[in-house]
Amino acid sequence: MRTTLDIPEELLSEAMKVTGARTKTKVIKQALEDIIRKHKIQKIKTFRGKLELDLDLDMLRKRQ
Repeated sequence: MRTTLDIPEELLSEAMKVTGARTKTKVIKQALEDIIRKHKIQKIKTFRGKLELDLDLDMLRKRQ
């Protein structure tokens, strides 16, 4: 999908340097994926301490 965006050139250039992305499209796609991943992690964190798992760590380690 083609979209016209007004993104500060300095911000885009710095993001490309930091991520190593070679194109503007790749750096924007990576940024969007990072935002989505962070949101999903935050949702998962809401379950912390609320799930009871009956796991045997010794058995899991031997499974490898």
